[in-house]
Amino acid sequence: MLKLPKYYIETYGCALSEFDSAIMRSLLRDAGYEEVKSPAEADVVIVNTCSVRLDTEEKIVKRLVELSPLVEGKKLIVSGCLSKSRPSLVMRVAPTASMLSPQNVTKVVDVLKADKQLYLLDGERDVSVLPTPPIRDGVATIMISEGCLENCSFCETKIARRTLKSYSPRAIVDLVRELVKRGAREIRLTGQDAAAYGLDLPGRPRLPELIGDILDRVPGDYRLRIGMMTPNQAMDLIDDLLEVYRDERVFKFFHIPVQSGDDRVLKIMNRRYTVSEFKELHRKVKSRYPSSLFATDIIVGHPGEDEEAFMNSVALVNELKFERVYLAQYSIRPRTASASMPQIPEPVKKERSLRIQEVIRSVGLEIYGKYVGGIYRGLLASRSFRDGYYTVRLDNYFPVTVPATDARSFGDYVNVKVSEATYFDLRGFIVS
Repeated sequence: MLKLPKYYIETYGCALSEFDSAIMRSLLRDAGYEEVKSPAEADVVIVNTCSVRLDTEEKIVKRLVELSPLVEGKKLIVSGCLSKSRPSLVMRVAPTASMLSPQNVTKVVDVLKADKQLYLLDGERDVSVLPTPPIRDGVATIMISEGCLENCSFCETKIARRTLKSYSPRAIVDLVRELVKRGAREIRLTGQDAAAYGLDLPGRPRLPELIGDILDRVPGDYRLRIGMMTPNQAMDLIDDLLEVYRDERVFKFFHIPVQSGDDRVLKIMNRRYTVSEFKELHRKVKSRYPSSLFATDIIVGHPGEDEEAFMNSVALVNELKFERVYLAQYSIRPRTASASMPQIPEPVKKERSLRIQEVIRSVGLEIYGKYVGGIYRGLLASRSFRDGYYTVRLDNYFPVTVPATDARSFGDYVNVKVSEATYFDLRGFIVS
């Protein structure tokens, strides 16, 4: 029997990184490579990286050092944002590695077949072909666009994924149709800024049109989850977006990062909206879909954030009562504008993070606690972060963690009774 070459891949970062890993898996599978579960078993080791935060970068660097003795005599590829934004760092900690920028992940097979190290770090993403991502537990992720039109002072991802490149509506619709035929029940449409989708394409098709095309042209009992949107781009299309969300096949989920509740800090961050404009955006969403899950991001300790500015962020959380807050303690990213600004001391950032986290917990318990005792219909969507548990997604994308012993198939619609709430999820069990 012919022995297939084996590869191992680790992925760090956001849904875009996950999509790029899916592209590489698809290409490697087609080229006759077999995926294995440990680097020791592999002929090729791929580390697909992220550079958005310092702690993630440090974790990746530590992992590359750990892998060094395991990849001796093997091919090592470091791909993703860290390769593009900090190639010298990668060369220093992994001197034998070839490197692939996010825009060049489609060339992974070429790198593996080359008899020398390659550094493919230039060029733009080829959006002429949209690879088919894998379906995991009934869930598939599609990158609808890469890059954004913003220039936030703190963001290193902008260096790695600079240019807005959108896949065509036709390619996305065709791929959704194919994934539904293959059994996908939750399809995640993701991008650095989903609300900027299409602004680089002829005719400038926008996100609501894309969603409408999918819903009109792809029959089936599936759900769409729309990814992160910047507030200023979302404001341009929110009315049309809320209209297309009427379809039950769209999760009532909105991820719109505010980053700070203070106008002066937003200006320092080079965010192109005000707190009052963000509040109006939130009001529109909640007026139309009161029970929707509105997620946001907040950075604590960005340069220029004094105590008053920090308390304005705390007040915003208390006022708008977000269903989910992704909290980050600001960390310096090289080659960004914020890195050269006067920095907030680390103890101050940590103390503020702890204070606002308590507010986030309190608000979350208030929101999620209202579901305890109720029975709700949801989609059995994926494995939970808790071993031995699955996640059911309600129509508003609220997660309900249920025991895996409540045997059902991923993609089934089930009734769940909520018995417990934390500040970030619900716990319960499937009922007939």
